Amino acid sequence: GDYRALVGDGVTMLTRRALPQAWAADEALVAGCVARMRQVYGARPCLKTRAYPGVDRLLDGLQARGLALAVLSNKPHDLTVRVVAQVFPGRPFSPVFGERAGVPRKPDPTSAIEVAALLGLAPAEVLYVGDTPTDMRTARAAGMPSVGVLWGFRGEAELRESGAAAVAAHPEQVLELLGG
Repeated sequence: GDYRALVGDGVTMLTRRALPQAWAADEALVAGCVARMRQVYGARPCLKTRAYPGVDRLLDGLQARGLALAVLSNKPHDLTVRVVAQVFPGRPFSPVFGERAGVPRKPDPTSAIEVAALLGLAPAEVLYVGDTPTDMRTARAAGMPSVGVLWGFRGEAELRESGAAAVAAHPEQVLELLGG
């Protein structure tokens, strides 16, 4: 199958989806696979990780407008912080959150609401930009307007069905949605 269909709900769910169905219910096997995956990925998390074409221009445009930038991922927190720092050096993303112990994973809105509070904004003032149905459900649950992006992991129908208020086919369209 398509690997892109497996991602978006954290490492443990990715592992369950990747394993044969009969193995996915074996908690010890899943835990062992997750531990090994974290070890391998953690050693070189940016090996093939790059910003999508046009994203740097999008970030330039957002920064030029004086907008705050944050990252919220279901990847492990320590790896999320490392990847953002390496792929987007010098970009003022704050906060940068991955999956953290004791905090429910997306699509639970807890972490998205925490991001808004740390930015000093009401959730309705935060534009949530994401590429999976999990992102769109998170935004909806948090009361944030959302843009589903088509350059990531899912198609337009799936993003709209999961709550995307708007859809962008390329990064510049996000700026257009903001009025320029």
